[in-house]
Amino acid sequence: MTPEPALENAPPMSEVGRITGVYFDPKPAFADIAARPRWYVPLILMMVAGLAFTYSFTSRIGWRGYIAKTMENNPRVRDMPAEQRELQINTGARIAPIFGYAYSLVGIPVVTLIVAGAMLLVCKMMGTSLRFKQMFAITAYAMLPGLIFTILAIVVMFLKNPDDFNLQNPLFFNIGAMMEPPPNSGKFLYSLASSIDLFTFWMILLLATGISVAARKVTFSKAIVAVAAPWIIWVLVKSAWAGAFG
Repeated sequence: MTPEPALENAPPMSEVGRITGVYFDPKPAFADIAARPRWYVPLILMMVAGLAFTYSFTSRIGWRGYIAKTMENNPRVRDMPAEQRELQINTGARIAPIFGYAYSLVGIPVVTLIVAGAMLLVCKMMGTSLRFKQMFAITAYAMLPGLIFTILAIVVMFLKNPDDFNLQNPLFFNIGAMMEPPPNSGKFLYSLASSIDLFTFWMILLLATGISVAARKVTFSKAIVAVAAPWIIWVLVKSAWAGAFG
């Protein structure tokens, strides 16, 4: 639903006010975001953080060890001749940072676009009149916990021994971080446990807050269901894929 006239007439918040508001007082922040749907600042911040993470991992940890460990868990690669396996490890180590930088620059906006599109579709099915620009801005700001996650992961990267840093679970904020990675645990279970994450739940709550503020007819509890249901489906599909082909 189009924002209420009272929200349109409220004094605009600065970008600093919006960002701090998303973290500490999300309702007024999302009211301003819905009334004036700008989205570029959170996206730029997350893209810069992603670039910094990739650079830090490349220079501090290095990709060769991670690629080698990943290939060791793949029976098809593990059974290759040593020379061919070494060639694949070296090739993977060369191209991995390229994919890391590309994800930061392209993947983050695309993921935001996909999430916003999915949420808009769900909201339309609920009878709201939210516009895509509003939903995209709400989604971009709701993903800001990812900025905190990335900054903390970079800090941990430099505090820990490089050999002990887990790229898949750099922080102990999900159940998967407390488990042994495959092949010591099941791939389906490990992927599922890694998805049960404090930062993901924070984003879900922020998305639900943004939707319930922007669309008056949608209560917060309904918004939680609207956001959580597609996420649960995605997690189950992703975990099943990891269990079958990961």
